[in-house]
Amino acid sequence: MPIIEVALDVPLNRLFDYEAPDVLPDDIGRRVKVPFGKREVVGLILGLKSDTSHPAEKIRPAGDIWRDVPPFGTEDLELFRFCSQYYRYPLGSVVLGSLPPALRKITGWVPPKRRTGTPPPPLETPSPPLTEEQRQVTDCLKSARGFLPFLLHGVTGSGKTEVYLQLIGEALSRGQQVLVLVPEINLTPQLEHRFGNRFPHAKLVSLHSQLGEKERAARWLEAQQGLAQLVLGTRLAVFTPMPRLGLIIVDEEHDPSYKQQEGLRYSARDLALVRGRFRHVPVILGSATPSMESWHNASQDRYRLLELTHRAVRGARLPEVRLLPPPARDEAFSVPLLDALEKRLQRQEQSLVFINRRGHAPVLLCDQCGWTAGCERCSARMVVHLRARHLRCHHCGENQSIPQRCPACGNSHLVPIGEGTQNVEAQLRARFPEARLLRVDRDSLTKREDWEDVRQAVETLQVDILVGTQMLAKGHDFPRLTLVAALQVDGALYSSDFRAGERLFSQLMQVAGRAGRHNQPGEFLVQTAHPEHPLFEALVQHDYPRF
Repeated sequence: MPIIEVALDVPLNRLFDYEAPDVLPDDIGRRVKVPFGKREVVGLILGLKSDTSHPAEKIRPAGDIWRDVPPFGTEDLELFRFCSQYYRYPLGSVVLGSLPPALRKITGWVPPKRRTGTPPPPLETPSPPLTEEQRQVTDCLKSARGFLPFLLHGVTGSGKTEVYLQLIGEALSRGQQVLVLVPEINLTPQLEHRFGNRFPHAKLVSLHSQLGEKERAARWLEAQQGLAQLVLGTRLAVFTPMPRLGLIIVDEEHDPSYKQQEGLRYSARDLALVRGRFRHVPVILGSATPSMESWHNASQDRYRLLELTHRAVRGARLPEVRLLPPPARDEAFSVPLLDALEKRLQRQEQSLVFINRRGHAPVLLCDQCGWTAGCERCSARMVVHLRARHLRCHHCGENQSIPQRCPACGNSHLVPIGEGTQNVEAQLRARFPEARLLRVDRDSLTKREDWEDVRQAVETLQVDILVGTQMLAKGHDFPRLTLVAALQVDGALYSSDFRAGERLFSQLMQVAGRAGRHNQPGEFLVQTAHPEHPLFEALVQHDYPRF
């Protein structure tokens, strides 16, 4: 009797044997329904054999083998095994966790109805002329064959995306598929728009967690069947099977969002490199502020370093960086910063105020006994959200009502300490009542469609001042944005996290890059009590290697 070895999503690092009289050799990599305990579950066939070391009476028969979906390929299974061994995680959980939720269920799924009718004729956006730096980098990358890891270090606005588009076009012309990873969901609409305009005849799908189950499964299958030529996705997309994969691009490779923080704690950036090695295709890691490990690997010739040192738009240059003293107590803005915002309003230019804290204030303090509001589920502090009248933990998601009195001493005078985006927005509205303000953080953008509304509002000049967190720090191109101001940055200098300085420098370099990306000069103002710190000295010079 043929025996199949099945991977199951259970916390045991082993495979399970089942009888399968109708199994075929090409069923390896397919889903199968099997009994497990008193229930039936979905597993994946990883091997066939003629006998088993377990007692015959304990070998149960498998159920249906689903052949409606192509099996995983050899390279996909090799990636799963590597991931399980390297990250010390059960193989079955790795394998089943890579499937869309709709394909992990016992009941069969029904593909979503596709819109009928004739789509409008595609309008292809022509390629802009390349700068000399872009041309040299592109020629080097186009000549790459086999597995080669590249680190593309380009200053903000240097045209890294145009380099990606050139290489994608080259791969598509050879009949290959391309995988592009981005760190945040809110970056996908803008890239979808650019990719769709450049390659209107290519099938493009995006994969991320905000898709419905059926739609996500349908797009995943289009990639697995080779129908989708270009796949754009967040970290989980690194596992998407693509039979004709010819190029992998990891944009903003330094971003910590590529690291899964629960369950299988993998790095999508690192797995992209492993997948490129298994598939024998080039992998491009792009960033204006590469991670320390990627920079080190490039310095050791493990990666090939390519650089774009100038902005791509003629006449555009990196913004001037000015370090300002911190404001008076209980104020968010110093006088020079307010003057700079006033000048932009008068010139009808846009400004961005960056503070990496959501909510009204990061701490609720009792000024009598020193009690602070802490999360009951984890060790983080609760953040004050004044409009919603509650405390929220941004680490685990716990919510609590704002207490009327101190739980420790009964004092009724509880004080919000520090600034969050809501507090900063309120101060700006009081100072500039005629200005059109827009706050952008995870509290104001609850749906993916909200970001498209924000982009439209900014690009059509319906916004004067943006207030936002790191969601606005990277990947966005707003032509009329000439001033960026960063608040409350010194806290990272005191953090116990050994990467805090690296992440602060990266955030500041990235958010500075939003200013002056076109012909109007940009300015970046940073309020700090430590202007002599080496981090800020490198920031003023836009000097990543020095940092």
